[in-house]
Amino acid sequence: MYTGIAVVTGAGSGIGRATARTLLGAGWAVALAGRRAEPLRETAEAAAGDSVLVAPTDVTDPGSVDALFAAVRTRFGRLDLLFNNAGVSALSAPPEDLGYEQWRRVVDTNLTGSFLCAQGAYRLMRAQDPQGGRIINNGSVSAQAPRPNSVAYTATKHAITGLTKSLALDGRPHNIACGQIDIGNAATEMTERMAVGILQADGRTAVEPTMDVADVARTVLHMASLPLSANIPFVTVMATAMPLVGRG
Repeated sequence: MYTGIAVVTGAGSGIGRATARTLLGAGWAVALAGRRAEPLRETAEAAAGDSVLVAPTDVTDPGSVDALFAAVRTRFGRLDLLFNNAGVSALSAPPEDLGYEQWRRVVDTNLTGSFLCAQGAYRLMRAQDPQGGRIINNGSVSAQAPRPNSVAYTATKHAITGLTKSLALDGRPHNIACGQIDIGNAATEMTERMAVGILQADGRTAVEPTMDVADVARTVLHMASLPLSANIPFVTVMATAMPLVGRG
């Protein structure tokens, strides 16, 4: 008997991999979604029995997302949690220099991909018996305050906040809870540049502290473990000394 059934997008590395493994360790069955099969298989290496489903998925493709949730329904029969984590960032660039294709890549993955996955989860959660489930969106602290030269990433992460609020409201009649985790400087491949210095709002370049990605995974697990009668709409988990509070 599983604790619950989860889908984790962006499960092939970083926050997604750490969260998927933490959920598996807590007795969840997890569908691992990501663009490339091999990293997903690496994430699944420690899984026991039939508790893991490797599901290569392009979250920007509606057909691929539909196939993901159909596979979850076929394999596990229901869905209790979606961790909407897949995302990309554009190259650091001022707004006037950001290419259209760079903009589209970030918007299509971070925003449209999150919507498509939330839609797939919502449809399954509404139709199943017992009805309901939980969606947790990865918002990033860029949903609260931008970094310099990050217009595409920041715009999508602010949009995720609107997606979270709308899903939380529309999900109420169907016992579907939605919350958002805003993460600051978890130590992953994406934050390696923090160790050598990153542009600050005042024009300086400064090294920023990071935190263990396991602390993010434990927070997602806590959110996921609540009964559906309780919800954490928004939570921020960040390296204590990172320059977010007072940024700018």
